[in-house]
Amino acid sequence: MTTTAQVTAGFHSILNSLTEKEKSVIMRRIGFNGNKETLQEIGNAYGITRERVRQIEDVGIRKIGRIMRTSDLVVIQNSGEKILKMHGGVMIRDRLISAIIADIGLDPTLNANIIDILLQADYQLQKSKPQLGTNSYFHFPEVSKKMIETIHKEAVKILKKRGDILEIAVLYDAIRTNLFAQFGKLDSLMIDSVMDIFLDVVKGEGKYIGLEKWKILNPATLKDKAIYTLKKSREPMHFMDIANAITEYFGEVVKISTIHNELIRNEEFVLIGRGIYVLKEWGYKEGTVLDVILDIFKKNEGPLSTEEITDKVLKIRQVKSTTIYMNLQNKDFIERVGRNLYQAKTA
Repeated sequence: MTTTAQVTAGFHSILNSLTEKEKSVIMRRIGFNGNKETLQEIGNAYGITRERVRQIEDVGIRKIGRIMRTSDLVVIQNSGEKILKMHGGVMIRDRLISAIIADIGLDPTLNANIIDILLQADYQLQKSKPQLGTNSYFHFPEVSKKMIETIHKEAVKILKKRGDILEIAVLYDAIRTNLFAQFGKLDSLMIDSVMDIFLDVVKGEGKYIGLEKWKILNPATLKDKAIYTLKKSREPMHFMDIANAITEYFGEVVKISTIHNELIRNEEFVLIGRGIYVLKEWGYKEGTVLDVILDIFKKNEGPLSTEEITDKVLKIRQVKSTTIYMNLQNKDFIERVGRNLYQAKTA
């Protein structure tokens, strides 16, 4: 087993094979003896441009790649390649490094930038260039940047068209189907790794995925957390149960009165019974039981029986049958037109 001390000593030995400037640049870039420094900071120290610093760093990394062929630290590159293959040939940098540390049995406090440099020196791998809105990642050349970006764009297109979170498996199946003609059969693990790269896509707790801007899978406000809780439940919930679920999911103690007020004042929620709430997007409408009955009459031709009305009301309101019957006796809005038959009162 390679120890953390062996990795550190081995890396230092490799650096000693470089020129003094190459060694210094790489050590300062990874914070080997302190804080990481930017290209600009190193350039200022040497009186050279940041591009020249980058060139020196690249030359040093290529030299490390040649030295690694006979180094015991090649075990790190071998582990990285093995783990990448298990994830479809692409993986975000931090997750890959954590997996390598666990695979080899290194101390998690090891400077992760050492492993980063050794992976960059692996001729079998490529590392992404910095890009806004993404996590940096390593990949095999056959998993091209074009493929990665196309998969991401397809995921965003599908999610936008849906307008709501999707089960991860459903999204990945759709991506595979839509991109089959272009890339052949795509691996689910590879698609999953691609989703980790882009910050505008969020995988939530459980099996769902959505766009970050929706705030559904990564809720910040109490309203968003209530929406998340109801979506997770997929059924009506009492406001006390919503409060308890928020505490369970997010570790946040919520006052019953606070969540109740939040549900009352936001139009995204609809009260359908005594303290029972649903999401408006599920097709529920605000209003009293009488409003619901009158709406049912509008949508149906001809009178309806008490049983028919009750059945339709109970699909969208959690109320007692006696409450429905009492509202049918409101002669200002409803009239009886036969034995056990009712309709909206005509003008």
